[in-house]
Order: sequence, then structure tokens, then C-alpha cells
Amino acid sequence: MIREGSQSAMADKHVVRFEPVGIEIEVDERQTVLRAAAEQGIMLMHGCKEGQCASCKSFVLDGDDIELDRYSTFALPDYEKEEGFTLLCRAHVYEDVTIELLNYDEEMIRSGLPIQQAVAEVVAIRPVTHDLRHLVLRLVEPREIKFFPGQYVDIVVPGSAASRSFSMANTSSRGSGELEFVIKVYPDGLFSHFLDARLAVGDRLELTGPFGVFTLRDSEADLVFVGGGAGMAPILSLLRSMAERGLRRRATFYYGARTRRDLCFEDELRALERTLPGFRYVPALSEPAEGDGWTGETGLITDVVKRHESDLSRAHAYLCGPPPMVEAAMPLLTALGVAGKHIYYDKFTTTGTTEVGGQTR
Repeated sequence: MIREGSQSAMADKHVVRFEPVGIEIEVDERQTVLRAAAEQGIMLMHGCKEGQCASCKSFVLDGDDIELDRYSTFALPDYEKEEGFTLLCRAHVYEDVTIELLNYDEEMIRSGLPIQQAVAEVVAIRPVTHDLRHLVLRLVEPREIKFFPGQYVDIVVPGSAASRSFSMANTSSRGSGELEFVIKVYPDGLFSHFLDARLAVGDRLELTGPFGVFTLRDSEADLVFVGGGAGMAPILSLLRSMAERGLRRRATFYYGARTRRDLCFEDELRALERTLPGFRYVPALSEPAEGDGWTGETGLITDVVKRHESDLSRAHAYLCGPPPMVEAAMPLLTALGVAGKHIYYDKFTTTGTTEVGGQTR
């Protein structure tokens, strides 16, 4: 039986064993399995943390007293739930259980960094396009948070109990104590509207992290990055990290936008082409305006990738952006030869009709 309903008034702890990796953790009944694992340094694959993207879908091998918070049946259809599948980001356990991980990375799973709670001060809010904002925070307490390039933090929406997740665009908080984000503004977005209408330099925000497994694996394989919208942030973090580390891996960044006014960080990306041997930046416009004077690639970014690439069997791919883009790119990359286990993605799922997730935005 997999229950749905209110959580137990008592908050006992139970053992969750993950197979086939043989890792055991203790999980408080008030925590989801995913959150408990993260707090214990176990980096399980996940995306939205809202039960919408299915990245953390797993199979219950033993034990059935599991309660699920609200989730989307697109991520976990009823028939799969009946068969024993579950979503780790929504699952609360009320007995010892054994769970089979269906989507995991042995290289990353034990390399987690401690989750920290922090307070940060707003240093800058800059428009980088008509609907993307470059938010810079400086950590106040603690002064530093360790994170891997490509990871994200949860930021509490002031005046509410809700939080939204945003990927860092920089590579480290060391030295400056700063965290950079690229955030898309939605008129009714819970955080993004607050950011655009009320947040000011000097204000303070509460955040928790780091989370996520959208990080570079140790390999010499070629790299293909595919992004759109605020998906610029984690990919920019990875590219900046490559430059800092002097990596010489062949890499291409395909970035899709609607019109020329939707492009950002162009100067820095062109500079990275000169800094990183073998790196190419390939922007594409799906709906170039008459006045854009655009002579570059046009069409959906997946079509552009298809025109440029023929054999990616030796490549690792990193996808970050809205769900339709990620969902279209995954089968294309597979058809071009990328092994499924080497396709890493960060799907920005929605939390409502207008709120887009960073993870959830």
C-alpha cells in the first residue's frame, strides 16, 4: 500500500536502503526521502523537487508504507504507482524500505556537499534582456557556501513560506562571497514578480543549498550544451568553471532564443570562444524580427543541433531550459549517438500557469 494523506503526528525515523548502490540512510517521517538524502551528502538524481519532472522516479523493492505529497500524474501515472514506482522528492516513509534507483550516477552519488542555510544581501539587479534579470547576492551568514558549478539553491520568497530554486551562474562564493543568478520574470511569478517590482539593493534573502547534479563529470569526452531562457545560468557556470580550470575539452553551446533581444551574455560567451580551445557558441533565433539584422542560425534550437552534428557517440550532453526544449532535445541527442547515461538535464518545470520552475522558478 502506498498511502496519500496527512503525515503522522509522530516523527519517527526509518532506514531507507538504496539499491543497486547499497547505501543506507535514516529518514525522518517529516522529510521527503530526497531531502533526507541531500542532507546526508547523498546526491540523488532529481529535477523539480515538486513531483512534476520524474527525474527522481524510483521503484520500491521492499516496504509499502509510503505517503506521497501532491504530485503530477504526468510524472507518476496511477498505473505506475500501483506497480510500485514512487517519486523520491514527494515520498515520506513510515517503515524501513528498500528502493531501487532507476536514474543515478555512481560518480556523483557520494560526492554531495553539506546543505547550508544562509542569509544574503542583494548587491545588484540588472536587466540582461527584456525579461531576464541578473541577480547578484553577497552572503552575510555564513560568508561562504561550497557548491559545484551547475548546482542551485532554494530562495525563500519574502512574505511567504514558499521558496523557489535558482541555479548559480558563477563558480564559487569564495573570496567575494557572491552568488549570481539569471532569472526570468513572469507577471504573476511568485518570486520573479517580487524581484522585478519590490526587491532592492540592500534587501536580504534567506536561502538553502546547494542542490542538484547538473555538474561536469570527470571525463575527456566532448561536450554539447543546449540551453534556452534562464537555462543560461548553470551552463554559464560550467563554462566559467572550464575556463578557470584550463580544461581543453571540445565543447559547443547551442542557445535558443526567440528574437535578438532575448540573447544575453554575448560578449562573455564570445570571449570564452577565445579563451577555451575548441569551444563554440552557437545562438539561434526561432522568430527573428525584421529589424534584428540577424545573419546567424534560425529555427528551433534542436533543428540547429541536428544541422550541425552528425555523430555524438563520444560526447556528453547537458540540457537546461524549459521542458519542451529538454524533451525535444533528449531523443535527438540519443539518435545522434549520445548514451542515455551521459545526457544530463535540468528541466525548469512550472509550479502554476505562469510560474516557471528552476527546478521551480
